[in-house]
Amino acid sequence: MKQLFFILLFMQPFYTATAQQVIDVHCHNVLPDFRALLERHGAALEETFPLPDWNIDAHLEFMEAAGIRTSLLSQPAPQPYFGDAEECRRMVRQYNEACAKLKAEHPGKFLFCASLPLPDVRAAIEEAVYALDTLGADGIKLATNSRGQYVGDEVLDPLMEVLNTRKAVVILHPHKPSPVNDAIIATAPLAIYEYPAETTRTVINMIARNVPARYPDIRFVVPHCGSFLPLAIPRMKAVLPAMLARGYMQPVNWEANLSQLYYDLAGGATLEVVKSLLAITTPEHLLYGSDYPYQPAGVLTENLKRMRSWMAEDKDLAPYLDDIMAGNAVALFGDKCEATKPKRDNPVGMCAKLPMQPDGIVRLSKIEVYPEYLEAYMTYAAEVGETSLRTEPGVLTMYAVQELDDPCRITILETYASQEAYKSHIASAHFQKYKQGTLHMVKSLLLSDQKPLNAANRINNFIQ
Repeated sequence: MKQLFFILLFMQPFYTATAQQVIDVHCHNVLPDFRALLERHGAALEETFPLPDWNIDAHLEFMEAAGIRTSLLSQPAPQPYFGDAEECRRMVRQYNEACAKLKAEHPGKFLFCASLPLPDVRAAIEEAVYALDTLGADGIKLATNSRGQYVGDEVLDPLMEVLNTRKAVVILHPHKPSPVNDAIIATAPLAIYEYPAETTRTVINMIARNVPARYPDIRFVVPHCGSFLPLAIPRMKAVLPAMLARGYMQPVNWEANLSQLYYDLAGGATLEVVKSLLAITTPEHLLYGSDYPYQPAGVLTENLKRMRSWMAEDKDLAPYLDDIMAGNAVALFGDKCEATKPKRDNPVGMCAKLPMQPDGIVRLSKIEVYPEYLEAYMTYAAEVGETSLRTEPGVLTMYAVQELDDPCRITILETYASQEAYKSHIASAHFQKYKQGTLHMVKSLLLSDQKPLNAANRINNFIQ
């Protein structure tokens, strides 16, 4: 029987005291349903490279060998749209829910970026809201183009508004250009040239429309060492005045746009490449990425070792080595990733917590559950407790115990930083799911607000 010790006892720690201190922000999981969809549509080689094999055990083995403590999963190319919007929506929903399950089953090991059923913008907005608000997605993955609909295009502005409101992290990933020269990619597969060009094309499109500047609460992660941007951005700056004079382009807010861009180091990082990238960004915006499983685990492990070595030996990069490997990812993902810091003061993967305010709530919830529903109730309660603590800064504790003589009687110590935090909690999708799902299971409920007697030992002291 599951136990309801939500905090410290129920949740496994995000990280143990090991040498695994790397956060991988660029890796993929190839799920069977996705592979089957591509095969049905004859699209298994659409990206000019076969989908690699993937399974959870092999990924965990790679992480252990490489010293990676957390991996951020995202769906690989191609975009699962083949003319049927409903089929695409179902495929994306299956993927996102499967990733949420993987994340829950392996606490601290996996985060995930939700996919969206583009080019249907309305469906993409609905999926983004569901993935971020209900599934607890840690970011959004956007293809550079979804069947010709490029990131940065005006049609995507409503989606950007939603992502901006939620302060989302967006992971960009190149897909097959549209249109594309089939003769050229038959000679040199997409990964060699077209992927870096496609990424550069998309980011330039975003900058030209001031998308990062107009949506300042979205952070964009550019893949593969910034692709050709270290060359393209200085060229764009040089050419822009002539374009403005002729009315061909609009002014560009360079500082606001570039400040929102981060860069992963997947795909062939060398000292020379990173030094070039630092011409357009700062070390605080660099992130480790493996691109697993698109190369063998052993190759990627050795690549990571070499990267650590040449960074440690370079006087300009050495001071930032730990940040590039993990610290910058923690800063980027905020309360979604704060628990990835290997600290004793945050051992259970919670988001950063707000301090208790004068109108904070300390409450005992005394619940009696019908015996035939006890197991089901505990499953619901465990889920809402874990999600609330992990995602809500104003939920300070949900510590539940059972009576030894009558396990159907459960008492939960709930503390909220403020009245506003409590209102936000009961309006959340995860609480509403718990409430509606357990109404018929609860025989009685008594809410008893408490007065803390020792201000020096306020409850938030015990969870920080």
